[in-house]
Amino acid sequence: MRGKYVSRAGVKLEAALRHFGVEVEGRVVLDVGAATGGFTDCLLRQGAVRVHAVETGYGLLAWKLRQDPRVVVWERTNILYQVPIGEKVDLAVVDTSWTRLHLAVPAASRFVKVGGVILALIKPQYEVEKKKLKKGVLGEGRAREVAEEVRRRLMELGFRLTEVVESAIKGEGGNSEFWVRIDL
Repeated sequence: MRGKYVSRAGVKLEAALRHFGVEVEGRVVLDVGAATGGFTDCLLRQGAVRVHAVETGYGLLAWKLRQDPRVVVWERTNILYQVPIGEKVDLAVVDTSWTRLHLAVPAASRFVKVGGVILALIKPQYEVEKKKLKKGVLGEGRAREVAEEVRRRLMELGFRLTEVVESAIKGEGGNSEFWVRIDL
């Protein structure tokens, strides 16, 4: 059965947008870690005028999104390095697996207007050493602790954050994931 979006990531983002009261209609958005494009798909359906889809991989973005004139594709592009998107965005959504959020969020924030918002998905299993995982999964209680550690670290970097909220659906392997809203 096909879902509402090109990947289930769209469902995760839709719930986070609703929870945090973030409006997308008429906005320019940066999608960091676009992959297949679940977030990008969700953002377009919510009325984004343009989405800059940044992804270190190549050929991952769904064909229908690749063909959409509102999507600017930045493949083989790491947000940690200069990305010449040519404009400031109203909103950034961040879902990076292998790049820890204390690095990805500051990098993404360079592109967000003052008064803009970043929604970042905390994936605790990628924020700890691999040896702390059991078959790729971080225990439930430890996942919440790690999410709070990430939140504290981002606050130490000077970001204004809201509470940590559990994602509507679990991540790969049943891992708990969490959202945080950052106001710039």
